[in-house]
Amino acid sequence: MGRGPRAVLALGLLCLRLAQANFAPHFFDNGVGSTNGNMALFSLSEDTPVGSHVYTLNGTDPEGEPVSYHISFDPSARSVFTVDPNFGNITLIEELDREREDEIEAIISISDGLNLVAEKVTILVTDANDEAPRFIQEPYVVQVPEDTLAGSSIAKVRAVDRDTGSGGSVTYFLKNPRSTKFAVDRHSGVLRLQAGATLDYEKARAHFVTVVAKDGGGRLRGADVVLSATTTVTVNVEDVQDMAPVFVGTPYYGYVYEDTLPGSEVLTVVAMDGDRGKPNHVLYSLVNGSDGAFEINETSGAISVLQSPAQLWREVYELHVQVTEVSSAGTPAAQAMVPVTIRIVDLNNHPPTFYGDSGPQNRFELSMYEHPPQGEILRGLKITVNDSDQGANAKFNLRLVGPGGIFRVVPQTVLNEAQVTIIVENSAAIDFEKSKMLTFKLLAIEVNTPEKFSSTADVVIQLLDTNDNVPKFTSHYYIARIPENAPGGSNVLAVTAVDPDTGPWGEVKYSIYGLGADLFLIHPSSGIIYTQPWASLDAEATARYNFYVKAEDMEGRYSLAEVFVTLLDVNDHYPQFGKSIQEKTMVLGTPVKIEATDQDAEEPNNLVDYSITHAEPANVFDIDAHTGEIRLKNSIRSLDALHNITPGGDHTWSLEVQAKDRGSPSFSTTALLKIDIVDTEMLSRSPMATFLMQTKDNPMKAVGVLASIMAIIVAITVLISTATFWRNKKSNKVLPVRRVLRKRPSPAPRTVRIEWLKFRRTKAADKFVLREDPPNENCNNNSLGSTPSPKAPAPPPPPSMAPSMGPAHCTVPTVSGSLAPQQPQPSPKPKAVAKLKATGSPVQSALVSELRQKFEKKNVHNKVYF
Repeated sequence: MGRGPRAVLALGLLCLRLAQANFAPHFFDNGVGSTNGNMALFSLSEDTPVGSHVYTLNGTDPEGEPVSYHISFDPSARSVFTVDPNFGNITLIEELDREREDEIEAIISISDGLNLVAEKVTILVTDANDEAPRFIQEPYVVQVPEDTLAGSSIAKVRAVDRDTGSGGSVTYFLKNPRSTKFAVDRHSGVLRLQAGATLDYEKARAHFVTVVAKDGGGRLRGADVVLSATTTVTVNVEDVQDMAPVFVGTPYYGYVYEDTLPGSEVLTVVAMDGDRGKPNHVLYSLVNGSDGAFEINETSGAISVLQSPAQLWREVYELHVQVTEVSSAGTPAAQAMVPVTIRIVDLNNHPPTFYGDSGPQNRFELSMYEHPPQGEILRGLKITVNDSDQGANAKFNLRLVGPGGIFRVVPQTVLNEAQVTIIVENSAAIDFEKSKMLTFKLLAIEVNTPEKFSSTADVVIQLLDTNDNVPKFTSHYYIARIPENAPGGSNVLAVTAVDPDTGPWGEVKYSIYGLGADLFLIHPSSGIIYTQPWASLDAEATARYNFYVKAEDMEGRYSLAEVFVTLLDVNDHYPQFGKSIQEKTMVLGTPVKIEATDQDAEEPNNLVDYSITHAEPANVFDIDAHTGEIRLKNSIRSLDALHNITPGGDHTWSLEVQAKDRGSPSFSTTALLKIDIVDTEMLSRSPMATFLMQTKDNPMKAVGVLASIMAIIVAITVLISTATFWRNKKSNKVLPVRRVLRKRPSPAPRTVRIEWLKFRRTKAADKFVLREDPPNENCNNNSLGSTPSPKAPAPPPPPSMAPSMGPAHCTVPTVSGSLAPQQPQPSPKPKAVAKLKATGSPVQSALVSELRQKFEKKNVHNKVYF
């Protein structure tokens, strides 16, 4: 690596000397396209990445000795490759560039340690499409007259690509062909004006055309790429004389004011050649419309007035100004004309002015009633407004300044002069009670003038009162408290109602009504409520009163308020003991209670405290001051202990008890109480004695208990009777087949009635004994033999007058079914008659039997109750 030619030659000579003993190694020649051998005709693409393994040197030694490989370059050249000495792998270590170096010379060598063989090789660098086209002769700027014909060639661009093959061929096209007036030849690069396109200096003085140069494409780093470049062609358009003069700042308006002096300049018109590149000189002139009142300077275009404004009889003048181009040769060329409007203007030197009946006036007054109708015109105001100027100077707006939304002014915009009308907008706001006077300012201000002249006038409206308010109480309800012992005619409270109206309309009259107003009166003007002279108040009878008061003005407008009067209780009742206070029975260990009531309505007047004022002996009983319970002292637990401290061993004690209320002043009542004390052992021997002893002090309790017991007995009796009735009714049901036996019964013998009455006199316990009915009696059951005729139920047998040896037994059957009148029927068959005789019944009708049974059953129930 890096050895010079002389060193290589010396090395060769040394090999020749040794050749006699050892043969030199040599490279294999594998031909074109091989990637190993001696690099004969080896080529490498310029886009090969650095570090790539590009070739493998391959050779051999005749003696089979191991060989090593080397590569070297000329000292003036780059070292592009390196080689692995053992394996011969060649690696690219520098970038290749065919355009800068299209071939590389190198010396490769092989050595077996004694002999070294070197060869000079040339590596061809092949092309890759790594160069983009490049425009030459930039920048491209061309001058093109605006009258250039379509299709004319105006410029040529040229780009070169140093690549070879298709990568080095270049074609041209425009970047935005649709938005330009130009086209380019794709092969030659000639830029032309498109067919039908024109250039106009006045519209666009320059055009910028972007041209793209693109190569034919090729391989680069394993991919097909197409490279391109762009350049901009600047096309400057040259002006030619093809445009008429153009006025600047149109339209033209001028004003001549009333104080303008003759000869004064009114306005200046300006025109220039339409061809801006090389403009011609222009001259001005008046064609018509001036009527000798105006003139124009031919070079500057200034228009002046020649007469006094007072002599100008027209308000508006329409002038026509002509401009003419003068060519470089001094001959007239293109012309143009423009209208000029000159208005004779009045000066704004008069502000708006308000007028009344007597001339200019800045204050207007009016009296009116409050709450006029909506939309009403204030006809008492006669106002005129005027502006002596003319035209726009005489145009102004009107508006009211003050409380908003009450009135509106018409008209709101005035030209020169108008009659001012003020209309009611909000009637509710025109209220005498809120404001007795309304003040506004009527403002007139100019609209379109820079001076904005204005003037004002005061509008003062004096309001007159009407009866538009209802008297209103200071509160919706009033609450008063007075003692129940207040004498008749006492003041309770004063109510107040206010009517904001003035004069008679503001006077209020009071009255009172309602269910609770009978005991009270009200003063009609002051509103003081007091009791009737004869009124006697009692909180225990009626503690609260409520009624209504009415406040009314002279026209009947009124309002109401509710009054609540509460009577304050006064301690005017004594406590009263109940009727059962005289005598009490105390069971040993159980307290007795006394009770007194106080008819006062409120606490503490109706709260009662109890005490024992006198007892003999004094150390036997205690009393609860609040509940009135009297009990023996805790030290007394038996009658023996009680007898030991009681003289005479009595069982009855007398106490003087007191009931005292808590009012101020306090009232009290005393009573004498007798207490009988019994022992619990005596009461346990007889429950009835216990009950009687316990109810001794309250006989109504005993009556109530006995009445309850009797009511329970009666209820049980009724239930038993009802159940018996329904059972018998179900077991003695009369079926329709037995209707043949029903007929109108014949009168019963008198003896039966007598026996029946005697039967009723017998003792209830001996008259009736219920027993089961005989089987199949009054039942429709089938049997093996012939079906017997149905039989009527038998009445109970008449009782015997002789003493009975045993209890009388009686069957009480029942009959149910529909009862209807029947015609007399023939006597029953002998067999049926025999059956009836066997029962011993003198009755031949089922109806009589049923009625008697019901009557008899009712009688039994009554006797059981009594």
